[in-house]
Amino acid sequence: MPSTTKHNGKVEPVRKRHARIRKMVQAQGFVTIEALANAFAVTPQTIRRDINTLSEKGLLCRHHGGAAMLTSTENVAYNERKVLCFREKQKIAQLLARQIPDNSSLFINIGTTTEAIAHALGNHKRLRVITNNLNVASIMSVNENFEVIVAGGLVRHRDQGIIGEATIDFINQFKVDYGIIGISGIDIDGTLLDFDYREVRAARAIIDNSRSVFLAADHTKFGRNAMVRLGNIAEIDGLFTDRQPPAGLAEIIAATEVDLHVA
Repeated sequence: MPSTTKHNGKVEPVRKRHARIRKMVQAQGFVTIEALANAFAVTPQTIRRDINTLSEKGLLCRHHGGAAMLTSTENVAYNERKVLCFREKQKIAQLLARQIPDNSSLFINIGTTTEAIAHALGNHKRLRVITNNLNVASIMSVNENFEVIVAGGLVRHRDQGIIGEATIDFINQFKVDYGIIGISGIDIDGTLLDFDYREVRAARAIIDNSRSVFLAADHTKFGRNAMVRLGNIAEIDGLFTDRQPPAGLAEIIAATEVDLHVA
């Protein structure tokens, strides 16, 4: 990728172009690849690489034919989240799986990161897993050493997550060794945030009914906005991520004695 472009006749570093792309997308809501290529006098291929880079950093939402800003009211589409930070999620999953002993009981909630964890737990023995994620149930039920229990409730068609009052009532019947959850955003003040209040209520029930709670979140979740509050990082026993958190959040993690695991 070219390291520089020209702006007002002057050479412009890529990082400055990225900043200007974000500003343009923020102002317009959605901008096509063609419009961005024309605005910055670069090729569409260069803009696609720019958008991919910004998307991987959690700074833009990549769409077919263009880019949009991330919002606090709507999450990125499931199929896009599956490939976003894919390798990072695998590393996080492997790191977390090493902390789960055989013969454990687990809650595993909705999310692409928790699905990666389900794969990473494949070599464990005699796990009892309760989940409100049909994808997790499908991944883990092929192992004859596992007992997989699926929560009742409404199946969300976009990602096979199970939500609703019946889900919460079901989760509340159990007390397990480990609750494994994902999250859409972690504010710099330590607030855990997500987009769907029904999903949040199920995650809240998992936290309340687990002896230890492990949160798996890649670096794009740090400082990301979402409108529904789940709780605070202080309620988590271990945070598993792929990069060191920003300074302010790192201080809160240290002060609340949350175990930080960086893949």
